[in-house]
Amino acid sequence: MKKIDMRGIIVPILTPMNEDESVNEGELRSQVRRMIDAGIHGIFAFGTNGEGYALSDAEKERVLTAVVDEVRGRVPVYAGTGFITTADTVRLSRRAQELGADALSIVAPFYAAASQDELYDHYMAVAEAVDLPIVLYNIPPRTGNALAPATVARLARDAPNIAGAKDSSGNFDNLKQYIELTSALDKDFSVLSGNDALILPGLVFGGRGGIAGCANVFPHTMAEIYEAFAAGDLKRAMRVQDSIRTFRNCFKYGNPNTIIKIATGLLGYPVGACRRPFCRLSDEGMKALKEALEHCRENGLH
Repeated sequence: MKKIDMRGIIVPILTPMNEDESVNEGELRSQVRRMIDAGIHGIFAFGTNGEGYALSDAEKERVLTAVVDEVRGRVPVYAGTGFITTADTVRLSRRAQELGADALSIVAPFYAAASQDELYDHYMAVAEAVDLPIVLYNIPPRTGNALAPATVARLARDAPNIAGAKDSSGNFDNLKQYIELTSALDKDFSVLSGNDALILPGLVFGGRGGIAGCANVFPHTMAEIYEAFAAGDLKRAMRVQDSIRTFRNCFKYGNPNTIIKIATGLLGYPVGACRRPFCRLSDEGMKALKEALEHCRENGLH
């Protein structure tokens, strides 16, 4: 199995789009370079912020091919290969391996309710079908299915290539239990925060970093949270972690994916809009977002 250093700040990179909603590959490559130049530790293709839920299989292949080619081995490339069914997840996971992904991030099945035993069987089947590290992806507000800490620990114990878990529940106790239960295993396992506000708290309790949507907007600042912590400068890490609060407060105005993509565009990068219908921001929200970005700029976020 391929081994990667699954730590730091991994960006669920935006999928730039043209006005007709086709993938803008040139700008995607530009964003990959921007992220790496800013010190990001990994690139995650077609995750939630990459609108993986809105891309066809052919578009996902095109995006991953471009990302792998542009990264050129400088940082690990993660591919989001989760589907509702096990068969479809296996199919896309195998294809991502063929296209050169270094790791897979697999969201829990969505729409239909699943038991913990069904989730366990699903992930075990995928793990047996590929020879890449797998990051379990827990985001129950979007999927309706929560990966319980005990299930994460069971999967980590039973599948050699299940190597990490991303928790986007927003519940710090859940993240902490992921860390506690997997750290008791005789295995190197990475727990990553999917909530940008919990990256530093997760690191303090033994996590390895975060998959951070805000890194699309402020890649250097987000990477600095991890770098400051790794250097033992907790005070600086706390200051940087707190600095993104003004921007994150804008998420109350709409879909965070939409706000992050609009914010990136307002910074001058032609990433386009999210695919309809997930593309609207109220006048009040736009005003607040512009004010937040100006406040962040004045305070050195970049």
